[in-house]
Amino acid sequence: MNDKIRSDFPLLDERRQDQRRRGPLVYFDNACMALKPRQVIEAMQSYYQEFPACGGRSGHRLSRQVDDEVDAARRQVAKFISARRQEECVFTRNTTEGINMVAHGIGLKQGDEVIISGKEHNSNLIPWLRLRQEQGICVKVLPVDSIGTLDMAALESAITKKTRLVSMVHTSNLDGVTNPLRDIAKIAHDHGAKVLADGAQSVPSHPVDVRHLGVDFLSCSGHKLCGPTGTGILYGSMEALEQLRQYNVGGETVIDSTYDTFTPEELPMRLEAGLQDYAGIIGLGAAVKYLSRIGMQRIERQELALNKVMTEGLRDLQIQAGRDRQEEGSLEKEEGSPKRMKKIRLIGPQDPALRSGIYNFTVDTMDAHHVAKMLDVSDSIMVRSGAHCVHSWFNANSIKGSVRASMYFYNTLAEAEHFVDAMGRILTL
Repeated sequence: MNDKIRSDFPLLDERRQDQRRRGPLVYFDNACMALKPRQVIEAMQSYYQEFPACGGRSGHRLSRQVDDEVDAARRQVAKFISARRQEECVFTRNTTEGINMVAHGIGLKQGDEVIISGKEHNSNLIPWLRLRQEQGICVKVLPVDSIGTLDMAALESAITKKTRLVSMVHTSNLDGVTNPLRDIAKIAHDHGAKVLADGAQSVPSHPVDVRHLGVDFLSCSGHKLCGPTGTGILYGSMEALEQLRQYNVGGETVIDSTYDTFTPEELPMRLEAGLQDYAGIIGLGAAVKYLSRIGMQRIERQELALNKVMTEGLRDLQIQAGRDRQEEGSLEKEEGSPKRMKKIRLIGPQDPALRSGIYNFTVDTMDAHHVAKMLDVSDSIMVRSGAHCVHSWFNANSIKGSVRASMYFYNTLAEAEHFVDAMGRILTL
């Protein structure tokens, strides 16, 4: 990626270096939160400075401008994910809210089945566990193998006439593996079940066409799309949204009301309760417009290039360390000789092409939080450590936590090489 793209992001501006650390910050926590380009920041500022009014209610010019900008953002989002109509895109606060809207809106009852995978984010696990506790639904968890691949035969075996929904992550925030969502949707639909996709990681990193995937619902977050925090999208086909019961009700969700009855609004407004985050929605529209200009295929290629540098660089270090150990044999190391290198264990497949922009790993005998802290303090490299909101998978595999470096299109090959060098020093401590 060229310098012009990096100059769009204030945090990456070389003139804004963190003087307390050596050199500029290297931001490798993109699976958690993407940075915001100035185009998004300026779009949000324009709302607050030029037309900070309420949309959908008043008839004056400022209010009409809010409505026009929100409509433009909805059209941009619909185009971005290839929705058939802009009304199929509901604005939410995040992926979690979109999943909860479906969970509480499709009318699940005792005995109904929901199928998920064994490495779902808490956002696509806890709502179903709570419905199991409160309403007696059946939650089936499909196994994944040691490299994160979903067992499709298990899906065929698990799905029954009682299955109402298959709710599955598209691209995993744990290992970057992308599930075959189109095949999953076909199996589900053949059995009369609907499909909800967690698109939090896939939509920012890959070209996503909801019609091609064949899903009934897809939820994603704005903050991973270079957009504002507290924004998101719930896509649903018109047929699926029409059947969805209102999750939140109140202002702007009805056309009319009496003391006894109310008439729901049209889609998507009837699912967008209360005053909306107009600045956030406008910023989200600017974000997807920005990503569209960059090109999603280009973003996908850059993530792979970065992941390849990290994967091969650390693999080479480990191979060389293994050779050094063989040469030492059973002899005791001489004073001053190089220390043995600790071993990295990669979560997910070895092939970086199968892991999107995620390099998630553990280090033998080292706490994940300590590794992340050393990267920050010593080399100004920002990564995430812990269970990454996939506690269930870590508990099932008896792993306390991991270190996750996640790349995006504004990261550079030099930054990836810097990460390899920094990890090389940590591994020999």
